[in-house]
Amino acid sequence: MECLLAAGVKRQLKADAGNALTQLQKFIDQKNGWLFGHLGYDLKNEVETLSSSNPDNIKFPDLFFFEPAIIIRLSENELVIEADDPAAVFTEIFEAIEFAGSFQTPLVIQNRLSQQEYVAIVNELKRHILRGDCYEINFCQEFFAENVIINPIAVYRKLSAISPNPFSALYRIDDLWLLCASPERFIKRQGDQILSQPIKGTSIRIPNDERKDSKSKEDLKNSTKDRSENVMVVDLVRNDLAKICEEGTVTVDELYGIYSFPQVHQMISTVSGDLKKDILFSEIIRAIFPMGSMTGAPKKRVMELIEEFEHTKRGIFSGAVGYISPDGNFDFNVVIRSIMYNAVSNYLSFQAGSGITFYSDPEKEWEECLLKAAAMKKVLEENNSD
Repeated sequence: MECLLAAGVKRQLKADAGNALTQLQKFIDQKNGWLFGHLGYDLKNEVETLSSSNPDNIKFPDLFFFEPAIIIRLSENELVIEADDPAAVFTEIFEAIEFAGSFQTPLVIQNRLSQQEYVAIVNELKRHILRGDCYEINFCQEFFAENVIINPIAVYRKLSAISPNPFSALYRIDDLWLLCASPERFIKRQGDQILSQPIKGTSIRIPNDERKDSKSKEDLKNSTKDRSENVMVVDLVRNDLAKICEEGTVTVDELYGIYSFPQVHQMISTVSGDLKKDILFSEIIRAIFPMGSMTGAPKKRVMELIEEFEHTKRGIFSGAVGYISPDGNFDFNVVIRSIMYNAVSNYLSFQAGSGITFYSDPEKEWEECLLKAAAMKKVLEENNSD
């Protein structure tokens, strides 16, 4: 399946951390059908004894799922529409009026942290690592623009053109928009098997110079820092999956795989296992959420440090968007490389960061943060001149 679209709402669930996962399980059990939605990062406060107090200017709920009125599935040579009147939906698609324009107001993208502040925090986090508080921590910062009006669909199209990725998503709840160009899968269930594909390790693409681009890819493959970062997250994912899988079935299918995307090369590993019989969706999420690639290890302590040193509530960023199918299979991404937009307050935001380890060079971590933000920034700056 190349693309899956859900629209219209038959029923929905909106909840914040507390008993959100219990509510979600009841919502799933009510009816056997397609469900789409998201898990916000701050559900951490439900799966662990934690809290969130950083400012949130986007305001996605911690959890939202809905049963759609319309489902469109697109494969290589087939379009399937599930709706009360599929023919009417098909006609409406082809008669739809193209949205015109992109930005209606100019915008100025600001960094939540200066380079000096970012580097100082990375050095402080390295001191925590040296003291033994943690082994690795994912540290992010916000880029934002205020009082801006955009056409989210037009921006998403441009983002997808600049940075086409396998787990992209255009997601809307009323006036809240997520324009996601994620390369990372969080978790997928297919029958009794579950699979996770954490990303840790990034290097820049140099598309106009094949030799330099190949060297960038090879440098990533051989990077001691990136390999240590990747294997630590793989160990964390193995531990998480072991809680929900049959004993002895969790395996690392691929370690240190190098994959190339339009903007960056990425180091991706794959971990899978056979699920315990009759395990519930909510039990799976409680055991593995948030994903280790966006926290670090040990998970609870680094989430405390993330709350202390980051300056913005993550919200839907570093959470997951995906679907649950009628047969109980599911697939969720990791919300990274994404633009969030509140069309009521006209606030636009995106976040980026990197994994901090003992080997981290603070200046290079700053550069990696900017590299990951580059596609979003390029889209927004190009639209400034439209």
